[in-house]
Amino acid sequence: MSSPFQDPDFLRDPYPTYAALRRSGPVQELPGAGHRAGFVVTGYDEAKQALAHPGLSKDTHRFFAGKETGRSLHPAVTRNLLATDPPDHTRLRRLVTKAFTPGAVDRLRPYIVESADALVDSWAPGEEVDVIDGLAVPLPVTVICRLLGVPTADRDRVRAWSTDLFAAGDNQRVDAASHALADYLAALVASKRRTPDDALLSALVAVRDGDGDHLTEQELVSLAVLLLVAGHETTTAAIGNAVLALLQHPRQSERLRSDPDRIERAVDELLRYDSAVAIATWRWAPEPVRVGGTDVPAGSPVSVSPGAANRDPARFADPDRLDLAREDAHAHLAFGHGIHRCLGAPLAHAEVATALRVLLTRFPGLRLGRPADQLRWRHSRLIRGLESLPVLL
Repeated sequence: MSSPFQDPDFLRDPYPTYAALRRSGPVQELPGAGHRAGFVVTGYDEAKQALAHPGLSKDTHRFFAGKETGRSLHPAVTRNLLATDPPDHTRLRRLVTKAFTPGAVDRLRPYIVESADALVDSWAPGEEVDVIDGLAVPLPVTVICRLLGVPTADRDRVRAWSTDLFAAGDNQRVDAASHALADYLAALVASKRRTPDDALLSALVAVRDGDGDHLTEQELVSLAVLLLVAGHETTTAAIGNAVLALLQHPRQSERLRSDPDRIERAVDELLRYDSAVAIATWRWAPEPVRVGGTDVPAGSPVSVSPGAANRDPARFADPDRLDLAREDAHAHLAFGHGIHRCLGAPLAHAEVATALRVLLTRFPGLRLGRPADQLRWRHSRLIRGLESLPVLL
């Protein structure tokens, strides 16, 4: 039995596959899932349990110890905050949490709005533009680079390396990008050490070199890599998915256009409806565990699908329908759950809301530039996102 995630139709529309898997069992062994035999979780309650299960480890370095993988990923990519368990995870996360609190994001909002407006200032009514290349990519890249202190001149290179890290099926390209990005950030750390500024990376360097909770040099570089990549890849996909959903549901988008104050609340339903994270970075069972009534043997990889969980009819009524007035949309798992819930969720939410507000208020005649079934989706098992989204202004 081959993995359904390898089906070409899956990239275009994964939801029928998710529904079929869920009907067969919300937690099931699936040979080939994640390119190795393992378990896939598609039910909402089961996904929520698995995402916070203390018996499932994120320490993938430990999983691969002593195994020949044929890969040459940089350690900064394989051993980062996402791939650690407590107590190391607790210590590392505590050091960066303050930069992404709702209060910290509120202070960033003027810059987010200013950046979004600047990106579309050259757009003219009547022309065709690509929302992904023109707004969904550069907005979160600009914001996270500003937050970390990445020079403007380097942002295109950083963006290209980050994109390559998610090139599913091209291991050589992924591995090369991991080294290029980690080497760049190691050099940037050295630069911040010589000439500190008020950016987050300089603050982390101070933690590395100071007293109290400290970082090793590898931990510092790995945090920088994770914050940079996670700070824009999923947000880019979320913006594109949200814009596409609204253009396919003109009555719903008109409601937001006539009352932009609804946008903040609508973001949660858009994240639920078409989640940017299709399959979460995987976990594994060091010892036998039970997830959703299913026994998972020791040593088994476990893939959790927020995309599937967010369309579970046992949790969300009529889940395949976009309903911007849905009362429980905030319960979505697009940002994960438990101790590994997305650190940058408040920032991502603000960026998606800002992008939608700019598009809906400044371009009231916005419409798709080509049929939705002709759009190209990224070849990535983890991220569900468009390669491009041409629209007519």
